[in-house]
Amino acid sequence: MKAVVLGAAAGGGFPQWNSNAEACRRARAGDASATPRTQASLAVSGDGERWFLINASPDLRQQIEARAILHPRRGLRSSPIEGVILTGADVDAIAGLLHLRERQAFTLWATPRVLAVLKANPIFGVLAPECVSRRDVSLGQPFSLSHLDASPSGLEIELFDVPGKVALWLEDGRDGADLAGQPGDTVGVEVRAEGRRLLYIPGCARMTDGLRQRLAGASVVLFDGTLWRDDEMIQRGIGPKTGQRMGHMSVSGPDGTVAAFRDIPVQRRILIHINNSNPILLGDSAERAAVEKEGWEVAYDGMEVGP
Repeated sequence: MKAVVLGAAAGGGFPQWNSNAEACRRARAGDASATPRTQASLAVSGDGERWFLINASPDLRQQIEARAILHPRRGLRSSPIEGVILTGADVDAIAGLLHLRERQAFTLWATPRVLAVLKANPIFGVLAPECVSRRDVSLGQPFSLSHLDASPSGLEIELFDVPGKVALWLEDGRDGADLAGQPGDTVGVEVRAEGRRLLYIPGCARMTDGLRQRLAGASVVLFDGTLWRDDEMIQRGIGPKTGQRMGHMSVSGPDGTVAAFRDIPVQRRILIHINNSNPILLGDSAERAAVEKEGWEVAYDGMEVGP
């Protein structure tokens, strides 16, 4: 199994286009400790030649151009991208599908809930059905990824429900418990090959016993690193919502990600989907030093994470 981080940042990327915060200014200035990052996505492959994306971020075209492994190599038009697996219907996960509209064949896998959202929005009709096959995936039911020529990829995939919320643009004035959504609104992806397990969980509102059991023994976990503290955006004056309101655990604190993972045996743990306000993006911050001391890595674009 091979896996490469295409993007490591949360929505808006780093630097965010309209942010004049210090960290974003440092990133624009070329500060070596403030490496820019595009919006979160992962590419996985069984043979290192044909690739499957986990989420299609709004930055997908930029990510493809930045990674030679995703460049066309045959004929006048081709692509090594053979499929996309979606973890939800947030703009951050699906907007990049519109970059793949030039009648290039690939397969799209998602839960029935997410596929229904795509079907209800006519703009996604640009993905011509004769070119893009949409496959619904049941939660907790492993399936083998096949190449477009029907040959096996060697990768087994399982989508599983994680605590989260409905996509922001689907909130429709709801509040409170209604925001938790239904199973299939927020999912994680487990990739298995030759006894190795990689888990990709870019959004998670809290740790549960079931999730703890699934994580135990994993080769690699890429986990929600959106905010350092729950009230981070409020304290910085850049937004009215807490992390919990947005469906994300905080990295720090007694109920945060670092604390939750201390008794979960995982070989390699990586924080991904990191908001531009989170100081762990800065290589010289005390917060980065703190997570690294706990055995965590901070994802960056182009990071190779295959077990």
